[in-house]
Amino acid sequence: MTFKYKNVYINDTSSVVGPYEAMGPLSKLFDKNYDDFYFGEKTWEQAEVRAINDSVDLLLKKLNKKSNEVDVHIGGDLLNQMVATNYASAKIGIPLIGIYSACSISTLSILLASNMIEAKQIKNAIVTASSHNNGAEKQFRNPVEYGGPKKEYTTFTTTGCASSYLSSEKSKIRVESATLGTVIDMGVTDVFNMGAVMAPSAAKVISDHLKDTNRTLDYYDLILTGDLGLVGKAILKEYIKKEYDINLKNYDDSACMIFDLDKQPVYSGGSGPACLPLVTYSYVFDRMKKGKLKKVLLVATGALMNTTMCNQHLSIPSISHAVSLEAIDDIL
Repeated sequence: MTFKYKNVYINDTSSVVGPYEAMGPLSKLFDKNYDDFYFGEKTWEQAEVRAINDSVDLLLKKLNKKSNEVDVHIGGDLLNQMVATNYASAKIGIPLIGIYSACSISTLSILLASNMIEAKQIKNAIVTASSHNNGAEKQFRNPVEYGGPKKEYTTFTTTGCASSYLSSEKSKIRVESATLGTVIDMGVTDVFNMGAVMAPSAAKVISDHLKDTNRTLDYYDLILTGDLGLVGKAILKEYIKKEYDINLKNYDDSACMIFDLDKQPVYSGGSGPACLPLVTYSYVFDRMKKGKLKKVLLVATGALMNTTMCNQHLSIPSISHAVSLEAIDDIL
């Protein structure tokens, strides 16, 4: 299902990152970098709460707005019951719609906010997506203190939070449309092989979006998936050709961009809800505002697992949601 929008814009963004992202190739484009995983807090979970609060505070300062001037906050994270978002929201003070869509939270939150703005149910919204490497590892795999070896196709969860402000006020980036994803389960049980888990749902939503909009890949200057990593990126290219007869081009994956894969020990690349929006709000938006990219399709990818199901050795479903963005010429 694809929704079309006429009057929805992303007016501004903010980004807060941890030490690995701060040492990566996009470090200069982030708003705030921390040099350790604690962000001045006592625990990793509290550090993620801090990242969300910092990101929203930075965004409000850029907008010269107070929290009571924002209608809705839509956001989520990977921690059980979205505790990072919930705890942060208690300080933020904006009515919250908490969502869980794993690493596809960023595009789903934009879709939901855009629907409400287009329908004139709200005037504006802040959307957030956060993750923390050590918090996610402790919850879904093994505590990092174990120091256990990992396979090369493992992805490395990003640490940080990305936020954006959406409204009907015209700006340089327009939300043109969004396609709701479908849950796909291909029988993969390996909690480390997230690229294989999520690639099929990415292929499905890209195919659905192109069919719904009657477009070809040439319409977009860039198609950017969320966090498939090097292995998942290759799987997507092969799978989408076989299943949907689509030769994927003008394509990249944010997990392969946020870190220096040749120098940093991040295995197959990045992951986590923050991965795609951190790359989008820094590198992609910079290029869109400079006129180097006109039309971009974001495809955030999520693995819908929890610890109980993984311990039962069940297969892992996934879902991906797509958002089409356009740079506005007369404002550039």
